[in-house]
Amino acid sequence: MRHDHDADGEHTGSRRAFIKASSVGLTAAALAATGAAPAAPAPASAPAAPVTAVTAALRAGRPLAVTPACDGHETPESTEGPLFKPQSPERGDFITPAIRGVRLDFTGVVYDTACKPLPGTLIEFWQCDQNGDYDTAGFSLRGHQYTNSRGGFRLSTIIPRDYWGRWGRRAPHIHTQVQAPGGPVLITQLYFPDDTQAYGRDFAALNAADRLINRACTIALAGPQDGAYTGAFDFVIKTSVQ
Repeated sequence: MRHDHDADGEHTGSRRAFIKASSVGLTAAALAATGAAPAAPAPASAPAAPVTAVTAALRAGRPLAVTPACDGHETPESTEGPLFKPQSPERGDFITPAIRGVRLDFTGVVYDTACKPLPGTLIEFWQCDQNGDYDTAGFSLRGHQYTNSRGGFRLSTIIPRDYWGRWGRRAPHIHTQVQAPGGPVLITQLYFPDDTQAYGRDFAALNAADRLINRACTIALAGPQDGAYTGAFDFVIKTSVQ
């Protein structure tokens, strides 16, 4: 793991094609239903976590709403940054014995612009750790997966930390590249709500100062409960080059 404070903000040029229609593998793992028990009362000295719509849905055992709602508009794109690494391992769980940080488990669905779920879609995730470091020597907190038969995915990871890059202080974010078989690659970054609690950082201030942030790419979070968050984000992508 190494520090790289020049990690984001410059497009690397042409988009990479991860997959070809003739070689797409389909992971058929079923997406487990998301649910959580009511959170234990917070200690008197600690502020209570706000009850968001996501929190209420989880407590009631209802599935999380589409985030954002599928209205046919493509998920906004963003810069890739210079630290993408090809040939990452296929996995949906980034938690290893060496990983420390605030746990995050989030799910979602990939839709086309007609709001049809897209099985077999490739999603690449990569991020920094709780110290603001990217692993450029190996594949810690990096990986790819394919959506299941219902277009769903699940990622178990940690909330990343902010760091200083060439575009200034970057708010915590997760990089993604999403591609349906034979379709164009959507490159974007996922962010966190202002009230996220991790590493003693002020997420509201970090989000407000980040010049690259797009609030439409915010993961909906529930928690923290037992020191971990549960969340959701749905992608809407194009399936053909126009």
